[in-house]
Amino acid sequence: MCNVVYEDNHLLIVEKPPNLLTQGDATGDECLVDKMKRYVKEKYGKPGAVYLGLVHRLDRPVGGLVALARTGKAAARLSQQLRAHEMRREYLAVVHGAQIEEEGTLTDRLARDAQTGGVACVPEGAPDAQTAVLHWRRLAADGQTGTALLHIRLETGRKHQIRVQLAHCGHPIVQDMRYGQGVAGEPIALWGAALTLTHPTRGERMTFVSRPRGRAFERYADEIDAFLAERPNADA
Repeated sequence: MCNVVYEDNHLLIVEKPPNLLTQGDATGDECLVDKMKRYVKEKYGKPGAVYLGLVHRLDRPVGGLVALARTGKAAARLSQQLRAHEMRREYLAVVHGAQIEEEGTLTDRLARDAQTGGVACVPEGAPDAQTAVLHWRRLAADGQTGTALLHIRLETGRKHQIRVQLAHCGHPIVQDMRYGQGVAGEPIALWGAALTLTHPTRGERMTFVSRPRGRAFERYADEIDAFLAERPNADA
């Protein structure tokens, strides 16, 4: 079962493990939404179908925090926060290239890559492209492994956005098997580590945190501890 970080009558904050779909797709594989519907049904003995509104997603290989709404009203209000950029999603990533600048912003045009089924950065004016914007800050670097730990904040939420943009600028994420390279069996070094939102009924600003897992993050344990300590978890 996925780790439940926060739960009340309107809101469910869950830690999605790597390699679990957030929402069902054509593969028919089990997904986070189905698992959490089953959790709610069993915990509260609910008859019939259980409602859970998915507010945002994480790529299948990526672990971290996902917000689910337990009522239609909560789903509408949380989705509005997302559209208005009032929901703050923060990620930690380990990337190749210890010499990456201390901070920066990436603005690209992304479009579906028909050949690979993934996403690619495309020139301005390309058809069906969407603007993608992210900001990063380097928290630490390791010259021995040639990697760096980044704090990433999204302005837009495009498919595969972080992975594609960082690979395009020459700093692919460690263990990204689609847009970089890696060793099978080890998770991608990208994690939804902090999520800040306004509670859909109480109007309270709340921050939730999740510690990244995976070998690539282990050498940056102290920096990750400091990052998480700056973002105290919400009271359950």
